[in-house]
Amino acid sequence: MTSAAAEQATLAQRAVKGGFPTRAFRFFRKWPVVPLAALGVLVVCAIFAPLLAPHDPVKDSLLDSLAPPAWYAEGTNKYILGSDDVGRDVLSRIIYGARISLLVASVAVSTGLIAGVTLGIVSGYYGGLLDELIMRIVDIWLAMPFILFALVVIIIVGQSTGVVFALMALLAWSAFVRNIRGEVLVIKNLEYISSARVTGASNLRIMTRHILPGVINTAIVISTLRVGQLILAEASLSFLGAGIPDPAPAWGVMVAAGRDFLTTAWWISFFPGLAIFLIVMSLNFLGDWMRDRFDPRLRQSA
Repeated sequence: MTSAAAEQATLAQRAVKGGFPTRAFRFFRKWPVVPLAALGVLVVCAIFAPLLAPHDPVKDSLLDSLAPPAWYAEGTNKYILGSDDVGRDVLSRIIYGARISLLVASVAVSTGLIAGVTLGIVSGYYGGLLDELIMRIVDIWLAMPFILFALVVIIIVGQSTGVVFALMALLAWSAFVRNIRGEVLVIKNLEYISSARVTGASNLRIMTRHILPGVINTAIVISTLRVGQLILAEASLSFLGAGIPDPAPAWGVMVAAGRDFLTTAWWISFFPGLAIFLIVMSLNFLGDWMRDRFDPRLRQSA
């Protein structure tokens, strides 16, 4: 009887734990393995692009124009993902394009993070007329069509990488202000903030030492979600001819370059478009996971 009971307990325990597919599903559900793997590939390509790229991404070769991918009968291993209309290697340009996308997004998010969190904390902490002024500026900026604004700026100032960086930074900051302000409105009324005021702490010290640590998790989640949007926005501007100037291997530039060859050389636009899709999707999934992880109200049961 004892052995039978022990066997039944073991079977019940195995049923609860499940087999390998169940455990694998729980692991992938608990941890963002696939998004992190995709982002890891992006970072590795950005850092080691000169070592990974088989060809110079801006060097053309008209003799190899519109070469198909290697798995085609007329394809060659020289161009694994094919070449574009002027003979540039698509794979090499995608690898170098990861560096551009990551650089633009990192600079823009860093700038937007600093400006947005600062304005959000100041607006929520002081309130009153200052809060009203900051929030109305945010409302006006959010109501402005960004693509149209960017095109006007490019026409007036001219197309350059620096202008794209500035436009992306202008796009990034507003999302932080609203969310951080909402968090500050709650935190500033908590008891430990009142205790800090009683002990004579200055407003600057309260905001930097007591309120900022309380909103940093929210800022990290917004940053993760914002990176994907910025990569997509940069690709959209490049596709419209108002982003990173050609011949730089930006993914949006590559998609735009292949739109006239979709029926004859689909690979020119397809593979950089696939890279944009995978990276933005991975960043969105990672942002959702971080939001669920950092906010106890949204945590899902394992």
